Amino acid sequence: MPGVHYSRSAEEVDQDVERMTSRLSWLAQDVQQALNFRELLTSTGARRWYTGAGIAVLVFGFNSWPTLFDSGKPLGLAISYAVISVLALCLFIVIPPLSWARSEPFKIAIWSVLAAFGVAMFLIVGPSGGWFATFLTVCAGMQQHRRKTALIIVGSVSAALLVAELVLGQTLENSIAMAAVSGSIGLMMIAFGRQIEALRVLRETQQRLAEVAVKEERSRVARDMHDILGHSLTVIAVKAELAGRLLEVSPERAAAEIHDVEELARGALVDVRATVRGYRGVNVLTELANARSALTAAGMDAELPGAADEVPAKYRELFGWVLREGVTNIVRHSQAGKVLVTMSAGFIQIDDDGAGPSAPGLPETGNGLAGLRERVAAQNAALTIGRSAMGGFRLRVEL
Repeated sequence: MPGVHYSRSAEEVDQDVERMTSRLSWLAQDVQQALNFRELLTSTGARRWYTGAGIAVLVFGFNSWPTLFDSGKPLGLAISYAVISVLALCLFIVIPPLSWARSEPFKIAIWSVLAAFGVAMFLIVGPSGGWFATFLTVCAGMQQHRRKTALIIVGSVSAALLVAELVLGQTLENSIAMAAVSGSIGLMMIAFGRQIEALRVLRETQQRLAEVAVKEERSRVARDMHDILGHSLTVIAVKAELAGRLLEVSPERAAAEIHDVEELARGALVDVRATVRGYRGVNVLTELANARSALTAAGMDAELPGAADEVPAKYRELFGWVLREGVTNIVRHSQAGKVLVTMSAGFIQIDDDGAGPSAPGLPETGNGLAGLRERVAAQNAALTIGRSAMGGFRLRVEL
């Protein structure tokens, strides 16, 4: 209506700009990838496509060119047809490899160039040039369009061919036969192209899974190495310091502590080798004994369960890792005097009366706790970190 102005909101304008930018970025990406023709045209899939396409081109040439040149038509017309057909067949060979893994607009645009050559051939030669429609449907099928798009292209080409042949005076039987051949071969190529696309996606997925497996293995080794060496070296340092203090006061106890240090070092070496080989395990019973020894050596009053029979077998390794990480952090950072470990079938909790969560060097996102979070998440359990009732640090994992 005159005098009425419709204004668009800023949000609508931003959405339009975003859509346009997305389309332009897809187009730029497609063009950039297509320009990298050496990699595209020398891939394994492209080389396989050349074999079948080359045979089809040779058959087309042997059947059409001699007939054209012997038909009495002007030489210039025959040469024009030969030049156009050569260019069209070259495009037919290279278009599918250039189209794979590209956007639909790019595939349709590059196929339209080949379709224009097909129309030119049809106008020059007449009804016999309609056989080139088969090349159009095959090319569209091998471009790996979405199913609906590919079916529309093949159906449209076949229908257009049928109408054009009838208009140019061909019999109904011949027209239907040419359209049927063009359409049926195109449909077969659609199925074949989808199989190739599925194989390509499968190979990419296999490669990604292999990369993920490598990353996970590296993460596992790094996490286990941190947990193993962090705990062992912490206990070794505590026991070595205790042995140094006892050396003059009680040489016998100092010798016993040094012997423990030696055994811990050898055990850590065995654990490192087992981790590298990928079959190291942790058990909560063993970790209870190690925790009692480490806390006692650090001069802390430790109250730990004497057994872990009620812990389900599938969670004993997880509880062992929790106990190891919690005790290691207490010995390193807490400056605690008392440690309390409680455990049942559904949870494990470690409390101390030290500096608490705000202790220097004890962040909630440290390497050890990050690795522990991963282990807990893998078992669908919940990890809680906070201040204990004793005033210090609390680490709790609940199933």
